[in-house]
Amino acid sequence: MTGVKVRDDESFEKALRRFNKFCEKMGILSDIKKHQHFEKPSERKKRKLNAAKRKLRKVMKENQR
Repeated sequence: MTGVKVRDDESFEKALRRFNKFCEKMGILSDIKKHQHFEKPSERKKRKLNAAKRKLRKVMKENQR
C-alpha cells in the first residue's frame, strides 16, 4: 500500500503533492489507466508499433539537425 506520512510542520497540501509525485514516479497512475479497460492483443500490438514509429521519427528528426 502506498502512503506518505505527514510531518509535524507540513501542510496537507504539501503532503498530497509529495504523495502525487511518489505515485507518478512509481508509475501507479499510468498502470491504473492501462488496466482500466481490456485491450485486445491486436490493439496492444498496434499501439506499441505506433509508439515505436513515433520514437523512430523523433530520432530521425534529431539526426537531421
